[in-house]
Amino acid sequence: MKFIALARSVCAHHPAFREITGPLQVRYFQHDFVPRDPKTKPKKYKYPLYYDPYGPRPPPSEKVIEIAERIAALPPEERSQIGSVLGYKLKHPKLQPISTEGMDLGSQGGEAAAGAAKVEEKKEKTAFDVKLEKFDAAAKIKVIKEVRAFTNLGLKEAKDLVEKVPCVLKQGVTKDEANGIIEKIKAAGGVAVME
Repeated sequence: MKFIALARSVCAHHPAFREITGPLQVRYFQHDFVPRDPKTKPKKYKYPLYYDPYGPRPPPSEKVIEIAERIAALPPEERSQIGSVLGYKLKHPKLQPISTEGMDLGSQGGEAAAGAAKVEEKKEKTAFDVKLEKFDAAAKIKVIKEVRAFTNLGLKEAKDLVEKVPCVLKQGVTKDEANGIIEKIKAAGGVAVME
């Protein structure tokens, strides 16, 4: 706005400038939005009761309706058997239970997650963790050397790990390997356990 006022004042004082440039043209940009008339009512669209991506289907035959009525008239015990018998007659493959191992079911797991945990407890453990419980202050250097021997840590990392007692030294090792590590730590002056 200040530029337009400045241009008008320049043109007013210099008539020759007006002849050269011609009249100033000002164009204001208007947005495309047109405000809705407040008196008009919103359009009402007729939606189908349910969406069928395959389009309209023909109505079921009389035979199908009769079978559905007969099934609905059955007692609940017999109705529960229909799915398995129909699957057998139509030669559908049996559904296999889905393994939830490694999945975090959270609060949704409920009893199924508790049952899976009990089953896992019954299985014999094949992977163990070695945890350093404590060590003698005098044998700290020996323990650090032993930790460096069976891990790929540098001196500083091994020292930091040993100072954070109790800490896990190695994860997912076999029972024999874990026992070997525990014996080496014990010989160096530390106490390690297998979890």
